[in-house]
This record gives sequence, structure tokens and C-alpha cells, in this order.
Amino acid sequence: MSALSQLQTMTTIVADTGDLAAIARLKPVDATTNPSLITKALTHPDKQAMLADTLNRFSSQGSHGNDMIDNVIDKVIDNLTIQVGCDILKLIEGRVSTEVDARLSYDTDATIAKAHQYMDAYAKAGVAKERILIKIAATWQGIKAAEQLEKEGIHCNLTLIFGQHQAIACADAGVTLISPFVGRILDWQKREQNRQIIPVADDVGVQSVQRTYQYYKQHGYHTQVMGASFRSIEQILALAGCDLLTIAPNFLDDLAALDIEVEQQLSADMASDTMAKVSLSADEFNTAYEQDRITQHLLPKGIDGFITARDELANALAKLSK
Repeated sequence: MSALSQLQTMTTIVADTGDLAAIARLKPVDATTNPSLITKALTHPDKQAMLADTLNRFSSQGSHGNDMIDNVIDKVIDNLTIQVGCDILKLIEGRVSTEVDARLSYDTDATIAKAHQYMDAYAKAGVAKERILIKIAATWQGIKAAEQLEKEGIHCNLTLIFGQHQAIACADAGVTLISPFVGRILDWQKREQNRQIIPVADDVGVQSVQRTYQYYKQHGYHTQVMGASFRSIEQILALAGCDLLTIAPNFLDDLAALDIEVEQQLSADMASDTMAKVSLSADEFNTAYEQDRITQHLLPKGIDGFITARDELANALAKLSK
């Protein structure tokens, strides 16, 4: 068995891409998208005719002017995001994660409203709500939005997880799953320690996922852990047995070609009782954030990156509208 086949017996494998051809070829259980992946998929030359058609369709529904154009572009991006999600769902058996506009990351009510809008659009497309994960940045406001959505039966994937305080708050909120960003933490560690190579045994990103997984299993949380943002095969294999792993197509191909024995590194049976259960108020969460240099640096940067990706798509649509 290939390394990928072995990994699939221990962990649910998710494709971290919006590339429909790659998803069709790789046949993952689930798929995740984010604004960067959506923009990359939709700004491909092959998609320009579809972008123009969607833009024209929405533009014909209103009057003209700069405000109208901005409003139309927002609607077009939302429509295209759902369209990509629907196209992905035709190729997989499981769920797709669809991310809320990152500009709403610090607004609980607006995040909830956007999630409802997305779920209504999916319902009109005939997609069962069980197949959708609403993806939200793990700010305190985003976590509170997810808590309310989960109570309504709308399942959420909390992303941009870098700190244990985020993971704890997400579990207490009852979210369906979280996405800790392993590779981005490693990138930060390399910069801070001025090291180009860090062995996986010393990898703070890998350690953060291991610690969160153990904490969840020890205390019986139903929230699942989905490792994300990998920089190497070694990072992935160090988390074999994690509930889910979302992996880019190039690494999935590498794993499929790799002929080594994969040892399970994580399982519920391995969880010890070494971590005390903690619950965080808003003030305690904010204090923990202020004390966590990794999250302080990477969470705003991640949100800004997703906003920039969305702006890139908006600019491409603006050019088509002229």
C-alpha cells in the first residue's frame, strides 16, 4: 500500500484546493476552499467567459454607478463561491468548506447573516445542509457566530487556528471542526529562530495539533481536528491518525507515490489525562491572545491575506465590467 492508502485507513483525507480537475482525479472524501483558492481557480484564463457571464447577469438587475458596481461585485463573488462549492460537491461524497467573507471576521452578526445567505443559496441549488461546512476565522467574534450557527444545525469549520486558546474556545462553542495551520506556524518558528531547517520532532506547528488533539480526546469533545497548511510530507505523516488532514494536491500525489510504512501517531486511545479542562470568557480569551505571539502575528495576517485574495478577484471583475 502507498503511504496515502495507509494514511486513509487512519485519517479522513480532505483536498485543500478549488481545482476541479485535481479533485476529480484525487477523489477525496471532503474538500476545503478559501478565498485564495477560490480566486486562483476563478482567475484562470479558462474561467474568464464564466466570470463575464455571471457579472453581466447580475449587472443587468440594477442601476449604474460606483456603489452599484461594488454591490454587484459582492453578489457576483458570493454567487461564484457557491457555484464552485456546488461543482466540487458533484465530485466528492462528503462535504465542502465554504468560507465567509474575511472582512466580517470581527463581526458576529454579519458573519451569521452571511452564513445564512450561503446556506439559503446552497439549499436553492438542491444541496443538503449536512454537506456544507461554513468556514469562519477563529476570532472571538467568529467563534461566537459559529456557536449560534451550530445551535441552528449549521456546521462550521473554524480556520486560522494558531493558539490553544482558540482551540479551547472552539470546542466549548461546539463547532464541528477546527483547522490548525501547521505550516504557517512552522514558517513563524523559522523566522523567529533564524533556522532554515527544523526537524519534525521540534516543529511547533505539529506539536500544536498534537496537543489540541490530545486535549479534545481527553475531555470528550466532539469537535474534530483537521490539520492544515502543510510544508512537507514529514509534517503530514507526523499527524497520521488525526481526525482529518486537508492536503494540497501536490502532497497527495507525493504520498500516493511514496512506498513506506506509515505509523499511526494519534488516536483517542493515546490521549493521556495530563491537561486540565479550561473554559474561557471573552476577557480571558483576549488575555490569552495578547500573550500568544504566534497567534498575534499570524491571525491578523491570515485574515488580511484572505481579504487581499478576495480583492484580487473583485479587481478582476471590475475590469471585466468596464
